Amino acid sequence: MKIRLIGLLCVVLMFVSCKRNEGEGGTGVVQGYVMLINHPDDNYTLPADTIVAAKTDVFIVYGNSDFYGDDVETDDKGFYKFKYLTPGNYTVFAYSTLASGDKVPVTASISIGKGETGNVPTIYVHQGKAYGTSIVTGKVYAMYFHNDTYRGQGWAYEHRVYIRKEGDPYHFDDVRVGLDGVFAFQKLQPGNYEVFTFTENSAEVPSPLIETISVENIGEIIEMEPDTTFVVRIQV
Repeated sequence: MKIRLIGLLCVVLMFVSCKRNEGEGGTGVVQGYVMLINHPDDNYTLPADTIVAAKTDVFIVYGNSDFYGDDVETDDKGFYKFKYLTPGNYTVFAYSTLASGDKVPVTASISIGKGETGNVPTIYVHQGKAYGTSIVTGKVYAMYFHNDTYRGQGWAYEHRVYIRKEGDPYHFDDVRVGLDGVFAFQKLQPGNYEVFTFTENSAEVPSPLIETISVENIGEIIEMEPDTTFVVRIQV
């Protein structure tokens, strides 16, 4: 009877010892592609160019671990592969880079069985001077006068517009109005801002026109409402 119990205990111990957690030591594969979305500077629409993310570090997390277990670099096609994995659940991630320089992980998860090859959904990472920021746009319309005589009206081409953080006494950026009356402030972080320009009275004394804008998220294009378009008086 003792011999049987010892034999059964050995079988149980062998089963427990053979049951592996997620990680290396198996015959499974986790693989996929990473694509890079570039957000260039100096634009009003935040367009994005998608290209292959070559030579990009990719990390893998085994099961529910708090740390990554391995990392590889993508090839010239953005392809990566983790080999010799045991059955289980895996999380793969690469980093997006905000305009501020901070990095944000982009993750994808997959489960594989014994000897299986798991194809992870394509991971899209972002970078660029405009990524992680927002844009505020608006328009300025002008009424033109000369010696108090009305001379016409139209979009206020080349008129200057300013922006400052709410509560600050001085502006941190200024732009000129385009031919279509549009102005834009780029690379704004979340927060409250005051956008302002100046109008003149008959004595050519400038006074400010101010609008408060809230940027709540990153990657937004915030357009001032049509009824808040600045209308300025300009002496010519």
